[in-house]
Amino acid sequence: MSSSGRLPRVRGFLIGLALLVALSLSVLSIRRGGLRQQLRFAARRFRLALALAGVYLVCSAVIRIAFPEGPVADFGPPILAVAMLAVFMMFGQDPAVPADPQPPRRI
Repeated sequence: MSSSGRLPRVRGFLIGLALLVALSLSVLSIRRGGLRQQLRFAARRFRLALALAGVYLVCSAVIRIAFPEGPVADFGPPILAVAMLAVFMMFGQDPAVPADPQPPRRI
């Protein structure tokens, strides 16, 4: 046991992090398409989120520089954030998977 008392907290954090990773992997592997496809979807959403975050930062900086005071400076960034959320919800969906995929027929 350490004298500072940090070791139990750090150990608890690391155990919780490991459990979170294990739970995420188990849930993703249960979903349709398997783990590899779900991780591909997650990577696609992550790239989309990074791109939208960059757009938000640039637009927010432009708003702050162009409109230092007033309603645009007050309400512009939150409205922009809601718009980015709508774009993420629209483009971040899983692609449509046919209900009963059948292999192509060879003649």
